[in-house]
Amino acid sequence: MTASATTEATSHRSPLDEERTALLTALATARSALTATLEGLSDEQAGTRPTVSALCPGGLVKHVAAMEESWLRFVTEGPSAMRYDLPDGVTWADMAAGTAREIPQWAIEHGEGFRMLPGETLAGVLADYERVAGRTEEIIASVPDLSAAHPLPAAPWNPPGARRSVRGVLLHLISETAQHAGHGDLLRESLDGRTAS
Repeated sequence: MTASATTEATSHRSPLDEERTALLTALATARSALTATLEGLSDEQAGTRPTVSALCPGGLVKHVAAMEESWLRFVTEGPSAMRYDLPDGVTWADMAAGTAREIPQWAIEHGEGFRMLPGETLAGVLADYERVAGRTEEIIASVPDLSAAHPLPAAPWNPPGARRSVRGVLLHLISETAQHAGHGDLLRESLDGRTAS
């Protein structure tokens, strides 16, 4: 493609396409910062909890991948994709106090998402994250309006009646992924003194 053809193609890009590209690029940059914290780690190191936190490097990536996948299901399916139902007789106060007589499956899965489970490998965790990232790009490329919004699911951390747009989902993912990349740096430095930055 000639320089003039490239300039012409760029000048005909819509503001939506430019915004979409900028948001996806920012998310990819945050993902790269996170995955860089795992370079050169063994499966054992990826599953090690080097601080008092429950976080391990591999579990951190698992969590971020699951979070991203969940939010993109929200984009395509709405609030039914992110349900936080409680068992009969269990309240949010019980959950917060750790006194719930029964833990919902979604809460169990959320907790397991922060650690490497037996049989999981770092290569497998990274491959899953790459799959999620590819699916995110496909979904966002197909969304006609980044302002399209759904109500947030009922949960104590969501204000009643709040909504989130596709744009809001992407901004949330960028923020969360970048924050967890910082956590990854701390975990890596605690393991072997190295940081990704």
